[in-house]
Amino acid sequence: MLSFTKIGIQYAHRFLGYEGEAQYLHGHSGELTIDVEGEVNAVTGFVTPCNGIKRLAWEYLKNFDHALILQENDPLLPGILDAYEKQGIRRGAPSNTALGVAIDTDLAKSYPECRLVVVKKVATCENLIELFHSLLKDKLNIKKMIFTSGDNGAAVVFE
Repeated sequence: MLSFTKIGIQYAHRFLGYEGEAQYLHGHSGELTIDVEGEVNAVTGFVTPCNGIKRLAWEYLKNFDHALILQENDPLLPGILDAYEKQGIRRGAPSNTALGVAIDTDLAKSYPECRLVVVKKVATCENLIELFHSLLKDKLNIKKMIFTSGDNGAAVVFE
């Protein structure tokens, strides 16, 4: 049996080295669907309460909501950090209250205080699923993830 939930995020990114519109900085509405597998609990009636899935996942995913996602070698990155420093928001601002659990893995590093995630791979749906799964796999028994970004998407079934 599967329990699943959907989580929406708004983000901006670009595809470094891509020829086409996606090479420019642009934004998306993304939606991550997380399917968790297990036995139905006779008392609760759930495999895993969907609100519990969402609450746990959101602690990490809020790093990506209303955030800028850039590859680590993007020449825009130093300029963004410099501009944030000059604006006085590099270390955070009082209006930035949605701080996620800081991420520092082989796939990404987050800067929750300035709504920035630096990734190793281009931020495609496929690569973002890999990143999201790496953050959540030890916390949830994930069977499947789907990530859509506008009209595009990817899905992975985990065995």
